[in-house]
Parts: sequence; structure tokens; C-alpha cells
Amino acid sequence: MDTLETPETLRERKKRRTREALLRAALELFTTQGYEHTTVDEIAESVDVSQRTFFRYFAGKEDVAFAVQEMTEAHFVAAVRERPADEAPMEALRQAMLEGWDAIRETVESAVPVELYLRMYRTIESTPALLAAHLRRSAATEETIARELAAREGVDVASDPRPRLAVAVFGAVIRVTERQWSTGDDFSLEAIRALTASYLDQVGPALTGNWRTG
Repeated sequence: MDTLETPETLRERKKRRTREALLRAALELFTTQGYEHTTVDEIAESVDVSQRTFFRYFAGKEDVAFAVQEMTEAHFVAAVRERPADEAPMEALRQAMLEGWDAIRETVESAVPVELYLRMYRTIESTPALLAAHLRRSAATEETIARELAAREGVDVASDPRPRLAVAVFGAVIRVTERQWSTGDDFSLEAIRALTASYLDQVGPALTGNWRTG
């Protein structure tokens, strides 16, 4: 005989579904009518809840706009932490990122469809307020990753510049990748994964090689 779910379990499930509904509704509105033209009231009304209910789950529009990105960033930080100890720092970052793209579908689809996530990615790139917030949030994430690298390598992030330098280079490559992908013709998960791999492979030659061919 199946065990009956407790009232607490049912309540938590309802809360999760409400949050997911608000998240999906917000991203649909942001990607169809624009972030600036979408209000919290519209998001709440589309799910048939009150504004007060919205604020139980999200601090505001920016919070809900980046909710899925925060999930993927947390997944990446964890992946860096779990890389083999004998990998060089840049290789650990590279493998964590590429394996993250391979696993991102499951992570994202626990909240919203991947197609909607990718559309929101492009909306962030084309919306000045969101792009500014994205860069600010990325800086905070890069600091977290630098500290993870420092701990992994047994160095002091306060006195050794290498963790922050490595992450700065890596972050710059990812920004170039995002920009190129968001303005390209192939808007698939496979395309951004392939572009990420290609650009990361060019970091060494770009930084230390001779670019002149003549």
C-alpha cells in the first residue's frame, strides 16, 4: 500500500508549482513583449495570483529574470569544485563549462523549457538593463569561482593573483561566446556549446601566439 503524502509535502509541492508557474510566465512575457514593458502585476495576473504572492517567491523582476541563470551558475561552480585535482586550473574551468552545457538541459528543464531559457538568454543580451545586471552578477560569480580555484589549488586568493586572472580570462571568453551566439543564426543549445568549445580552444594561441601570417 502506498504511503499517504503528509500535508507538509503537499504544501511544499504547491509552493514549488506556484514558483515554477510564475517563473515561466515571467520569462514568456519578457521574451514576447519585452522586459521593460512587463510589470509584476502582469506576471502575477497571468498565473492568477496576487502581487503579494509573487513577492513571496521573487524579490522583483530582475530576480525572476535571472532565476534560471542562477541555477546554471550554481551548477557550474559545483562542477569546478568536483573536477579532478590533477587538472590544471584553466582545463578544470573548460571541462566544467563544457560538461555543464552537456548537462544543462536537465538542470533547466526542472524549471522551464530549454527553448524558453535560450530565448531569455537572447533577451538579456538585447536589453540594456538586463545586460548591465548580467555583467554585475557575472562579476560576483567570477569572484566565487576564483575563490574555488584558490581553495582547489591551495593558494591564497588575497595574495596570489592567478585565480582571479584565470577566471577573468575565462569569463571574457564566455562573454565573447554569448555575444556571438546571441547575434548568430543558429539559436540552439548545441550551437552555443560548440561555440564555447571553439573559443576556449583558441585562448592559448590568442594570448601567446603570433597572429601575423605574412
